Amino acid sequence: MLQNPYTEPCLRVVVDLTNRPPVDLADLVERWLAACVVPERPPVEQDLIDVRAYLVRWAEVVDADSERQRIDLLNGLLADYTAHPRLSIHEGSTGWHLHYRDDGLGLGRVISAAISVMTADHLSEKGMHRLGRCALPDCGNAYIDFTRGGRQRYCSQPCANRDAVRRHRAGKPKIPS
Repeated sequence: MLQNPYTEPCLRVVVDLTNRPPVDLADLVERWLAACVVPERPPVEQDLIDVRAYLVRWAEVVDADSERQRIDLLNGLLADYTAHPRLSIHEGSTGWHLHYRDDGLGLGRVISAAISVMTADHLSEKGMHRLGRCALPDCGNAYIDFTRGGRQRYCSQPCANRDAVRRHRAGKPKIPS
């Protein structure tokens, strides 16, 4: 399957936005545009409100207790934020691609549609277990697992290292991966 080149960078942005919510519209725009698609309309304050509300719902997908609950929550996001797929091309673009949203939406709705589709695509392709919270007891940040083996348990290498040092100092055996 051809992977959308925006998928990984945009999913990394939504994880970052979930772990460190945007403080204002400029922060949201800067972080989103650093890795993802340019909005069709100039961003407005409502976009920030929309994204903050969306992030609460996306975090519920992260925190789902079961695969079935994760699927149901993600299907809810897809139903609420996406549209029927259609071919689209942007001004100056060299190729056609699929959009899963209506034209003319504000940045908040574009982000919500894109992340819903990208999350569903990644999890359906790689496994529903590839979304979670950091295993370091005092962290709890969200992560999306892009590793080859699909066994990520920490949000970052520093958290994995801190937990390994903590376990070593406690004299406990290594946790099997």
